[in-house]
Amino acid sequence: MLSFNNLELILGGKILFSNVSLIIQRDQRVGLVGTNGSGKTSLFKIITGDIEVDETSLSYSSKLRISYLEQEVPATDEIAIDYVLSGDQKLIDIQKNILEAEKSEQFENLGELYALYNSLDGYSSQSKAEKLMLGLGFKKRDFKKSLNEFSGGWRARLNLAKTLMQPSDLMLLDEPTNHLDLDAILWLSNWIKSFSGALLLISHDREFLDDCVSSIAYLHRKSIELYPGNYSKFEIIKAERLAGIQRNYEKQQKEVAHMQNFIRRFKAKATKARQAQSRVKALERMEIIAPAHIDSPFSFVIPETEKISNPLVALDEADLGYDTVILDKINLSICPADRIGLLGPNGAGKSTLIKSLVGDLAIINGERNEGSNLKVGYFSQHQVDDLDLSMTAFNHIQRLDQTKSEKQIRTYLGGFDFQGDKVNDSIHLFSGGEKARLAFAIIAYQKPNVLLMDEPTNHLDMEMRHALTVALQTFKGAILLVSHDRHLLSSTVDTFYMVDKGQVDVFDGDLDDYKNYILNRTVPNSKAKSKPVTKSINHENIKKTKKLKSNIASIEKRLARLNRKLSKANEDLADPELYTSDVKPDIQNLIKTQLELTSEIEIAEKEWLIASSRMDKLSS
Repeated sequence: MLSFNNLELILGGKILFSNVSLIIQRDQRVGLVGTNGSGKTSLFKIITGDIEVDETSLSYSSKLRISYLEQEVPATDEIAIDYVLSGDQKLIDIQKNILEAEKSEQFENLGELYALYNSLDGYSSQSKAEKLMLGLGFKKRDFKKSLNEFSGGWRARLNLAKTLMQPSDLMLLDEPTNHLDLDAILWLSNWIKSFSGALLLISHDREFLDDCVSSIAYLHRKSIELYPGNYSKFEIIKAERLAGIQRNYEKQQKEVAHMQNFIRRFKAKATKARQAQSRVKALERMEIIAPAHIDSPFSFVIPETEKISNPLVALDEADLGYDTVILDKINLSICPADRIGLLGPNGAGKSTLIKSLVGDLAIINGERNEGSNLKVGYFSQHQVDDLDLSMTAFNHIQRLDQTKSEKQIRTYLGGFDFQGDKVNDSIHLFSGGEKARLAFAIIAYQKPNVLLMDEPTNHLDMEMRHALTVALQTFKGAILLVSHDRHLLSSTVDTFYMVDKGQVDVFDGDLDDYKNYILNRTVPNSKAKSKPVTKSINHENIKKTKKLKSNIASIEKRLARLNRKLSKANEDLADPELYTSDVKPDIQNLIKTQLELTSEIEIAEKEWLIASSRMDKLSS
């Protein structure tokens, strides 16, 4: 259907493609992946004619209908539903011809025009456009609004609806999930499955790629390699190829061992709740794909502060909102080791809840209480936008800690892929993704004990998303997360809360249940119908719960200390110089220490499991 033949492209003095040949078959679904700057969007612009190449480099039929998701939408007076309908330009032209024929009384043409209009499903076009808008999160009241009444993000959704409205044999979607919430992404992936044409998709959302594509085009080293299967299968193939190099294989084994150790510990602690078990499966999947990311430029952790409070922060009968109440009589406590994901439609109050917990938004009624040792790490687009553009990445970290040397700060920033002169570049030169990475670096440096994160993966590429997922997995503090990235959610949280209709309720299910709920608009199971976050108050249970949480926190602290000691003992035993030394008793002492620590860890893990089981019974 479409083919590239020995494609060459140089932009700004940089070679993007060299001798590239690729064939896209009819009905093929292809995901384009590669590092930023590898040429994904440029490839789209070659197809649309916005970038000129040798005419022999690209071939497709002149009758091929191509729809392309534009990135910019003007804020005009055009009515929203009319803008979406204009995606089907042929229908619009026929409608104009019908009006002109009626006006000039050319009745001999009307029958033919109406027949053509009917053959193109013109009579259902209004209904189709409305369904597209509703699926992407608009309300019926939005249909007649003008484009200039919408924010940039909502205009981007209108542009996506217009693209989906356009009849096409080949659809080009460049980051279509930007500006979409989870509900809209679930709807869109389901819509794409019913699309009958071919698809070229650029996305940094791995779950969305897995849902939508059957092949992966990997843009790498000025070339494009086509792999069968979805993104998860591509990662496995990539890992196998990397393993062909011995030094890569050794690094892979370390990553796998690290992930296996983490999974073993999490399994010992996981409850039988559906999302906790889903997280076990997500972590097992992480073990499989970890070897594919050993060449990632990112390597960082988010350490937590030693001091904690229980609870860290709590809302008591709190009315939340701005001028009017959005969330009513909310009772919610964030305790150490809580890992919560927020679900719910756009505009339901997820960001309002996070801002209220942070303290950026004053509550209207009720109380907000914070622990004496509360230390919040807060990420939102607002935090990114508030970075001092006149400063450098180096300056931002240096002002947090004047005692660190230049080398220490450079080493730290290197984990977030700020290398060489980049650490001294002014922030105003940074891309959206680079600003987001710096915001994470600032948060991690301050050692929070609770992370409140509102859409942290916006602007992040695939490798940084993976690194963030790993960092959140190993973070020992509490997490409250809003994200449209299903992989991040399923891998890092244990419990979901639904924010909808002014309430915050426990969602008794996992993301598959939530997907069914969104697509069918039915509750996944009877338990999820109305299970409030705070049940009727039982003061005896509250005392027991508080004591258990304190006990669990103490055990976790002991486990962390024991694991650090065990890691040190393992490192010492792995040191080749130890076995060439004449001092043999050192080896025996280290082995003895290793065995003792392993035994202590197993005992502590059993204590944790018993305490957690008691906690589950009190909560049920």
